[in-house]
Amino acid sequence: MTETIPRKTPSLAYRGLESMGMADLEQVLLRGTTPELEALVGWQFRGCNTPNWARLAGIKKFIKGFYAEGEKVYGYNCPVKQDGLSSPWRAKPSDAAPKRFGFYTVERVDPTARDNAYLHAVLLDYGKGDNPLLDPSRGLRDYLVQVSPDNPDLYLGKAYFALGQGRIATSFFVLERDRPAR
Repeated sequence: MTETIPRKTPSLAYRGLESMGMADLEQVLLRGTTPELEALVGWQFRGCNTPNWARLAGIKKFIKGFYAEGEKVYGYNCPVKQDGLSSPWRAKPSDAAPKRFGFYTVERVDPTARDNAYLHAVLLDYGKGDNPLLDPSRGLRDYLVQVSPDNPDLYLGKAYFALGQGRIATSFFVLERDRPAR
């Protein structure tokens, strides 16, 4: 397991990614390495969506958590107080009792599957998560890479929305290890 001291605010590398344009983020994603699933399990990550519209939509900041059940890896999202990137990530309604939603499975990308855009990534598949039947999050498919092989705490993701067999890229997001999952 990775031994990490939680940071109160994002690193400079995190902030650098958050401020990049889409073309530059795509290049970082293409150069990224495949995350080790074991390095994700048991942790919560501070997340931020990179597009400007995310702030207006109230979803700039979020938390992603990862856990295992047997050999399978799963994850969830938690809403966060939207008080800027210089403030700590505080779950809603509270850190002690966070709301969990937007559940997903975490697997290596299968080259023979429909969702195989980035073979060096892991796939966060909300369609296989334990989400209500009519929950729009079921359409999300996120590809996640480790930004640098020597930094197991920083990740870049690209979100797609599935419409039948079609996939629409919606945004990039940045994750940084924050604290053990609760």
